[in-house]
Amino acid sequence: MTALAEWALDVACTKAFEDLDSLHGAPLGGSQIRSAFWVLGMGKLGGRELNVSSDIDLIYVYADDGLTAGLTDGRGRISNQEYFSKVARSIQAILGEVTDHGFVFRLDLALRPNGNSGPPAISLDALEEYFQVQGREWERFAWLKARVVAPAMAVEPSATPQLRQLIVPFVFRRYLDYNIFDALRVLHGQIRDHAAKRSAGRPDRANDVKLSRGGIREIEFIVQCLQVVRGGQYPELRTRPTQNTLLRLISARLMTEPTARALSAAYEFLRMAEHRIQYLDDQQTHILPTDDDDLAWVARSMGFSMTSAFLVRLDQHRELVSQEFDSLLGQTAPSCKLGSCKVQQDRPAQRALPVAYQQRVAGLWTQPRTQNLREASLMRLQKLMAQTSSWLEQNQVTEIAAVRFTDWVETLLRRESYLALLVERPTIHRRLLQMLGAARWPARYMQQHPGVIDELASQQQLLERFNSADFERDLLRRHEILQKGGEDGEEALLNLLRRAHHAETFRTLARDVEGQITVEQVADDLTLLAEAVLKICTGWCWARLKTRHQATPSMAVIAYGKLGGKELGYGSDLDIVFVYDDDHPSAGEIYAALARKLINWLTVKTGEGDLYEIDTALRPNGSAGMLVTTINSFEAYQLQRGNNSAWAWEHQAMTRARCVMGDAGIVARIEKIRHDVLCASRDPIALAQEIVTMRERMRKAHTVPAHMFDLKQSEGGMIDVEFAVQFLVLSQSRNYPNLIANVGNIALLQCAQDNNLIPAPMGMQVAQAYRALRAAQHVARLDEAGPTEATAELAKHAQNVLALWNHLFGPRNIYN
Repeated sequence: MTALAEWALDVACTKAFEDLDSLHGAPLGGSQIRSAFWVLGMGKLGGRELNVSSDIDLIYVYADDGLTAGLTDGRGRISNQEYFSKVARSIQAILGEVTDHGFVFRLDLALRPNGNSGPPAISLDALEEYFQVQGREWERFAWLKARVVAPAMAVEPSATPQLRQLIVPFVFRRYLDYNIFDALRVLHGQIRDHAAKRSAGRPDRANDVKLSRGGIREIEFIVQCLQVVRGGQYPELRTRPTQNTLLRLISARLMTEPTARALSAAYEFLRMAEHRIQYLDDQQTHILPTDDDDLAWVARSMGFSMTSAFLVRLDQHRELVSQEFDSLLGQTAPSCKLGSCKVQQDRPAQRALPVAYQQRVAGLWTQPRTQNLREASLMRLQKLMAQTSSWLEQNQVTEIAAVRFTDWVETLLRRESYLALLVERPTIHRRLLQMLGAARWPARYMQQHPGVIDELASQQQLLERFNSADFERDLLRRHEILQKGGEDGEEALLNLLRRAHHAETFRTLARDVEGQITVEQVADDLTLLAEAVLKICTGWCWARLKTRHQATPSMAVIAYGKLGGKELGYGSDLDIVFVYDDDHPSAGEIYAALARKLINWLTVKTGEGDLYEIDTALRPNGSAGMLVTTINSFEAYQLQRGNNSAWAWEHQAMTRARCVMGDAGIVARIEKIRHDVLCASRDPIALAQEIVTMRERMRKAHTVPAHMFDLKQSEGGMIDVEFAVQFLVLSQSRNYPNLIANVGNIALLQCAQDNNLIPAPMGMQVAQAYRALRAAQHVARLDEAGPTEATAELAKHAQNVLALWNHLFGPRNIYN
């Protein structure tokens, strides 16, 4: 039916253009070329979901205001507005007027800007102004389905970039848009009221498979609501067919697969019933027939031998739909209709509440931004603060959580959609308070990236772990969708990367705070996330590099430090070095341009924030060296061939070096270089002296008060463990190859003990100390704390670490 409608509209457009051009000449736009004209299909036509007796909802848009060319003698010139209004009337006559042979399609233009009082056709400029000034929330649902359906030459996406640039930002907002829930409730209420009035005194009209409770419209509303709320961040949701969108909601993890499959089955069943209802009398109706024979025919045509079985299945589907609809759009808003009741001036009772919290709340109400809120948003804020106070009084949240929530809300009053989100999702509100109360860093992170709080809605996501393959696949799919729509500009991709990264970081943070994963698992997931971002970002940068000379770059990224050791933390820098293996005459310039572009993409701040700070100081010759290095030069530098060679501390860094990106050939070559560096013949006494000297220099640069303990820098801290392990790897790998693997300090300590390089149980004790120090450091960093009190437990761990240090570097070390 959709294909038939598109063909008919194309025929009608062609005929209208021929007739009007012969009277007025072509409508001219800029550069005196023919102005483009688009027939937009809305509703079911836009979604390719037409019924056999559907009206077709249309909007006519033209590109340019101006005048027609006129005839050769200068007569017949009219405005483009008048010309395209005549086109609209001509299409109506050709398709919609009833003749002896009936009509082709009923046309409905009521969805156009300003409805039936607006002009039949509207220019792009007028449409843009309408969206900015007058566009209403419910119209975003209508424009969600908008699609160019005629004339045929204008259907290709490449012919409609101007339209997409207007429609996409109107329908899909940049931030999570939970304000839409109230608009959808109002619209749904109006539809139900209308259906109730139609069926008043007419019980035969009460069983409407489209508009009654649990009907087709509620499935469409569920899907469209999630699209409008999340489509700004999930470009794959910017699709029109309902069932296709349900599948995409599964892949975006915004709906469980059983729910989506059940809604899809219900949608198919209800649509099949709708078609059969319309087959009976070729009428645009959605009401089940009351005649027993007609109802029995509908049941038989759908595969049911008995009418009762059909009605039971119908009720099952409608009950499921209504439950899902109520779950998504439960009436959580204030009982009075927005705009019809006065804001209550009485503040929530503050008795028995902590003084610090009361002072914060009192300050919140006096803020100019609070006083300038719209009535609906002020009501939401009052409700949120009342609920927070109630939970605080009942000891369900902590005072620090409530105080931080008040500060968090205050900074986000300009983004009123987040108030709507928390009112719509009380579960998110409660879990947000728990996150805010856990530590300072999560609180600050959620202030910087408030959109991530929607991740708290899914308990299932918090039970899962980060999956690199899924992450990369989702990003590539979103990029492809943006590309098809011509929306893959650099800023769009930068923001896409940042939103995806922030969401995954927050999921890991939430799992961490709620005790779902260990410190080591946090580091593993953050490391995998960084590697995936590097891989995706490099590919996109290379594709946009004008000087690229081949399909994929012959460049590798070597990770050092915490990224290399798979111990990345929240907010960690990435220590990386770029190495290439390419004989192209301009390879150096090409890969330097790629590296600079990659660093810029990772570090530049956009409206969505940034990704990582990048440190390339470990490249050959440090900051004085080239940003990118050939594989041969890197090998010569590390293996001390020639005058320019690596220092001992650079070989220490190589113990944790790891190739995180590159093709198999260059990765294998770098692994071989690392192997040769670690297995090189060294004087252990000279190496020990260099490491001790380096450690003393670091200690002097980080003084710690006597009664305090710096988990990283103090004697017996993490740095001592790391330097000790690096010494063992550099001095002993030649004789003990199992020390070469980059498996982390804890595993290497156990390996050294197994090889009798350190006595038992020293290796195990230091491994336990390192694990405890890492865990304590993790907690301290989450709360943005500095050196901690020197407790007895920390002193015990430090003593075990110092025992290893003295065993390797003390006066009676193993080499004396």
